[in-house]
Amino acid sequence: MSADRFGDNSPASRGGGPSGRQVAGILNIYKPSGLTSRDVVNQIQCLVRPLKVGHAGTLDPLATGVLVVCVGPATRLIQYIQRMPKEYVGTFLLGRCSPTEDTDGPVTELAGCPVPSQEEVETAARRMLGPILQRPPAYSALKVEGRRAYELARQGQQVDLKPRPVTIYRLDVISYNYPELVLRIRCSSGTYARAVGRDLAAALGTSAVMSALERTAVGPFRSKYALRPEQLTPDNWDLHLLPCTWAVEGLPTIRLRPAEVLRVRQGQTIFRFLRRSGAKEFAAVDRKGRLVAILVPRGEGRLGPSRTLPPV
Repeated sequence: MSADRFGDNSPASRGGGPSGRQVAGILNIYKPSGLTSRDVVNQIQCLVRPLKVGHAGTLDPLATGVLVVCVGPATRLIQYIQRMPKEYVGTFLLGRCSPTEDTDGPVTELAGCPVPSQEEVETAARRMLGPILQRPPAYSALKVEGRRAYELARQGQQVDLKPRPVTIYRLDVISYNYPELVLRIRCSSGTYARAVGRDLAAALGTSAVMSALERTAVGPFRSKYALRPEQLTPDNWDLHLLPCTWAVEGLPTIRLRPAEVLRVRQGQTIFRFLRRSGAKEFAAVDRKGRLVAILVPRGEGRLGPSRTLPPV
């Protein structure tokens, strides 16, 4: 993966990289087990100050894999990355339960549970494909009356989270040797891998806890290209930035003329005749392919910016 370099001589005190350059971009980070997503973001924040930093999707401390971190003005694009499909490889232990639905909580081995066959597991997995309603785990970061669900659950309070619509695009059995089941999951944003294993086990008449999880991809960001946090230094982090266009690869692209770039950055509309386009957002790029703004329809034949990125 190559990195885009932005700008050429803005002082570091205004938000530049080690070379003093104004920067905006995305880091594909491999989060190790045992660290929270916030721990990793804090490490990167120390390297890039005074630039803003934010991540696009929390991973539990138990989990490893892709953590997409946006730097500088790229933080304005986090919501677009959060919408992208996710891929996971999860390991589950059947015939066990835990209040956290993983091995971070106290695990109880259940007596008398059925031992499903490989064929039964694969059949149940196929039946989970497509749009489903999924009940989030009680130990999750979702808010209940202003408080995190996991905070309430740790205090012994009953947490009743309503099922939410998610989509399972793929659910493959990588290996199965009872009690261990390894699944490859490709799913929509908002899907909990722990809950996928929980619900698959329930369909088989048993229970399951998750013992390991790797997020192998978020949209185009893949684990095999991700950087370990320790690989970044004050002198090299900006060399690893990926272009902001990666955050909006799912949007139709419009290439702007130089005069249009100026208009958009001033908050003005531009004229575009879009034949039968039902799109609600467009990624506007300049002649070099750099992201300038997200444009939305503003009346017949006109588009205006909903958010812009500064020239970098």
